[in-house]
Formats: sequence, structure tokens, C-alpha cells
Amino acid sequence: MTRALGTDSGTRSYDIFGFDDETGEAFADESIPREEMVRDPSSVLRRLRELARAHRVDAVVASSGYGVPLTRAREATDEEIALATFISEEDAARGHRILGLRRLLRMIRDDPLLGEITYFTPGVVQLPTVPRYRKLNRVDMGTSDKVYSAALAIARHAEERGIDYGQVDIIVVEVGFAYTSAMAVRSGQVVDGVAGTAGFPGYLGSGCLDGEVAYAVSNVSRITKEALFRGGAASLSGLDPFRSSTSDFVAFGGEAYRALVEFAAKDALALLASTTPQAIYVSGRFSREPAFLEDLRAALSAPLSGLGGSVKVERLRPSGRVAKEAAEGAALIANGLAGGRYRRLVEVMRLKEASGTVFDHVNVYDRDELIRRYSRLVGA
Repeated sequence: MTRALGTDSGTRSYDIFGFDDETGEAFADESIPREEMVRDPSSVLRRLRELARAHRVDAVVASSGYGVPLTRAREATDEEIALATFISEEDAARGHRILGLRRLLRMIRDDPLLGEITYFTPGVVQLPTVPRYRKLNRVDMGTSDKVYSAALAIARHAEERGIDYGQVDIIVVEVGFAYTSAMAVRSGQVVDGVAGTAGFPGYLGSGCLDGEVAYAVSNVSRITKEALFRGGAASLSGLDPFRSSTSDFVAFGGEAYRALVEFAAKDALALLASTTPQAIYVSGRFSREPAFLEDLRAALSAPLSGLGGSVKVERLRPSGRVAKEAAEGAALIANGLAGGRYRRLVEVMRLKEASGTVFDHVNVYDRDELIRRYSRLVGA
């Protein structure tokens, strides 16, 4: 029997999912408002500690920002935590929300119980299964949380079809509150990613900026972290995304809604160069909107018809009622790291072989200078 906990640090909430692989029981299925975590990271720490003690948890996988090569929390350095949550001194002084996650990671590391049983994990750009040339000048190919969603999708696909994890070829699209991300999986391994700030626009986020826009703006004003959370499909609607629901946005329709559907389809279709999928799985907040899921299927139907018409677009359904898919995927990885039922999933994904920093493949600027600049724990 192995009991594992996983977490997902999203834009709107910090989710926790825990399960027992012998009984299948979910003993944790929770969502903490992100603002609460930002304001008081110790409240999340206390909850994780309570769950770990009450349920004799064997392993925890904690949402690790842009990613850290697979590391037991107590062994993580300040530099690794800083790079996984990198931020400028100016943004740190403004108190950007990523500082809440940074402080939580340090608290977990320094906690006598959690530091021993918790693992920090890689983002897509650190995985050995992604060819180096696909990482060229990329940082955000998919944060650690996106890898968790991929893990859940690989496990679901294999289990439902009675095949080995190594036989899974899929695309995983996550349409969240801030960003849309997509990952290509071939032979059970993440081999490519079109994600977040390096993909098409999402609900809040602008996605990949036109280089000329970045040049023009940078000569007038600094491009801040907060700016990366603006300019997406929501900005076309006139609705306040923090006061209206995703259901309101879907019902509102119009060009803003069509844009989000089309951008998500483009993220998925871009990855057909990297895998020939048996299925496409959709996760994230918008996957819970039936109309959005149907419209995304319609947008993908014609392009996918060339693959024989057998590629289904399916919702990646979490087991819990509250925690998002990524939190459950993190729990599967934690289970595998503890030697439980999902240990082969961790082996197939080659998570233990991840290496490097998020800046290792940048060549438009001195990468060593970037690492030096952002490996300091400013604002922490």
C-alpha cells in the first residue's frame, strides 16, 4: 500500500489530491484560493503536514514552478528554487504572486517531515525525452504542473485501453484560467510542448509575443511578469475575468470565445509534427465547459480527419470533485517515486533523468548571465 499526495499551483487555486493505491480511496481532494497561498504560504504548509501525518503519506510531489531536476525537497538549493520561480528584482519589489510559491517551496524544504518525503520535479524543457533542438530559446515549454497533467493522461489512456505506458501516443491540451498549453507524448514520453507564454494566447495570457511587439514595448516600458497575464482572449470580451465565470465567457460567445477555441486548436495541431496521436486529451478549467469541449472538437475535426478519423478529442477527467487534473497527476508521480503502483509510469517518462536549468537552451543572450541574475532569491 502506497499513499501519495500531489499538488497543483494554478492561477486561481492551489489544489491538493491524495490517494491510496490499494483501496483507490481519495483521502484528499481540496482547493485553496491562490490569493490565500500568496498571502500566507504557511497555511498551505500546515495543511500538507496535517494530511501527511493523518494519512501516513509515503511521498508528496509539490508544484515546482518552471521546474527543478527531480530532487528530494530537503536537498534543493536556494538557487534551484530561485530559478524555478525566477523573477526580476522590480517584480519582486511589487510582490508578484509567484513569490508565494517560492516561499512555500522553501518552507517545504525546511520542514522536518515534508522536506524528507516531498519531491520537486522538472518542467518540460528539462526532460531528456524532448530533443535539444526543440528547446532552442525556450523556457516555458510546460511548467512542472503541465508534466503532471501529461502523467495523468498517459496513465488514463493506457489503463482504459489495456496497453503499456510505453505504447501511448497522445496530445494533452490544458486550457486553464491564465494560459493554454499543449504537450506531445510519444511512446509514453513527453517529446514536445507548446505552452503558456511560448504558445498561442490563452484566456488571460497573451501567449508568445511578436518579437517586434516585445522590442517596441521594451523600449518604452519594462515587460513585467504581470504583463504576461494580460492580452489574451478575455481582453477581447470586455468581461472582467476575475468577476465573471468561465461559463459566462463561453455563453458570451463572440470573437473572444472563437479566438480561445481556435488558439487551443492551433496549439494542439502544432504538435502533429512531433507525434501521431491516438487521442487528444483536454484538461484545465475550460475542459469543464461542455460547449467549449464540443467547439474544440469541431475545430479539430477537419485537420484530424487526415489521420483516419480515429483520433478522439476527450476530456481528461480527474477522479476528484475539486482538485484539478494536474494535482492528481502529481499524486501519481509521487506514488511512483515511492515504489507504488505507478513506478513504471515514472520510469517510462524518464523523470529521474531530467537535468539543467530553464535557461540552458537560450542562445539569444548570455545564458550564464541569466542564470547568475535569476538564481538569487530576491523578494524571498
